[in-house]
Amino acid sequence: MQVHNVELTISAVKPEQYPDKGYPEIALAGRSNVGKSSLINSLINRKNYARTSSQPGKTQTLNFYNIEDELYFVDVPGYGYAKVSQKEREKWGRMLETYFEKRQELKGVISLVDARHEPTKLDQQMVEFLHYYNLPLLVVGTKLDKIPKSKWNKAESTIKKTLKLTGKDRLVLFSAVTKQGKEDIWAWIEQQAQLESGAN
Repeated sequence: MQVHNVELTISAVKPEQYPDKGYPEIALAGRSNVGKSSLINSLINRKNYARTSSQPGKTQTLNFYNIEDELYFVDVPGYGYAKVSQKEREKWGRMLETYFEKRQELKGVISLVDARHEPTKLDQQMVEFLHYYNLPLLVVGTKLDKIPKSKWNKAESTIKKTLKLTGKDRLVLFSAVTKQGKEDIWAWIEQQAQLESGAN
């Protein structure tokens, strides 16, 4: 998709605040500091549109980005940051559960993991959660430029095995630096959102 127009429509915490345009939505989930803002910025061809917070765990809302009046990217709170209280984590959990379970417009979820390391227990729980709700899933292994090419296959098989990915799930390794994987991610988004495919 050619992206020229992007707008942060709303930062929502409850269903009555969600946009009512009816556009398909793709949610992006991942641990704090996994590179979610960098992925969003790469996909929309912006440098700093989705802010990279200097304080991990700062996103505490569902941020709806209107892309070309055709779809929404929904940036969900990063998980796994120790400084966030248990109470706050439970609040986020309920907010995500409500969104993942009830939102008709949600067409798929991109779950980010750091490709340099074995996915964490929290990464595994997120994928189990998404499998439970039977949501189309694309796992993106980030920071690919920091891994020697000879180890890409190993990184891929470690992610697949640790997260118990099924035949329906997709996995793409991605680098915000080289843009490797960007076209594959867009192809999956267009397919899930049933958008007309176009050059990126």
